[in-house]
Amino acid sequence: MKPFRSLAAVFCIGLIIGAATFRLTRANTWSRSPVSSNSIKRASERSADPSNRLATERYRLDASQSKFIAHALRGGLLWFKGHDHLVAVRQFTGEAQLDRSSLAASSLEITAKTATMEETSSVFTDAQKKIINKELHDIVLLPDQYPDIVFKSTSVTGKATGANQYELKIKGDLRLHGVTRQITIPTRVSTTGNELRAQGDFSINRSDFRVKATSAVHGLIRVRDKLKFTFDIVGHQL
Repeated sequence: MKPFRSLAAVFCIGLIIGAATFRLTRANTWSRSPVSSNSIKRASERSADPSNRLATERYRLDASQSKFIAHALRGGLLWFKGHDHLVAVRQFTGEAQLDRSSLAASSLEITAKTATMEETSSVFTDAQKKIINKELHDIVLLPDQYPDIVFKSTSVTGKATGANQYELKIKGDLRLHGVTRQITIPTRVSTTGNELRAQGDFSINRSDFRVKATSAVHGLIRVRDKLKFTFDIVGHQL
């Protein structure tokens, strides 16, 4: 019986040691937190995967490197020989967002300062431009009352046409002369390095925005209802 008791005692001691070892092993395993280690590994893999990076690129518009021109076609006679007017928007600010993986997530916002719009056509003398600009400001644009022309996109559609090139239709709200109307702007967009370039043209009817026709010498020169805008706008990535 003594050998049996000794064997049983050894067996019991073994169970006690084994249980203690099991508890210690589990405690050490929990302290190492394999879930946390795996989370770090997955986060590292996500950061290395380009498809998981922020898709939207933001660009600040640069008026100093851009051209934004309003073409006012003549509709009258007499003074200044009835030439067309080319009115440049000298100052504007804004931001374009481009999502290459989902163009519908792209957007555009631009604010132009009406006080900086001025005649630039070479057919007019400096003296004539001075008269035109005075009436643009005092009669047509009224910058003290309507200082900003604002466009905010509401939807973007389009397609890629080549490497870093896109054809888009940008629909949005244009606020001019205190009136807001929805317009669509066809736009060709290209990117090179950290620079975005947007080019295109669109037209509006000035009567829709209650903009007066007179533009020089107390109404002797009148422009047609349709105004055409052309643009070549540069943006720099933020």
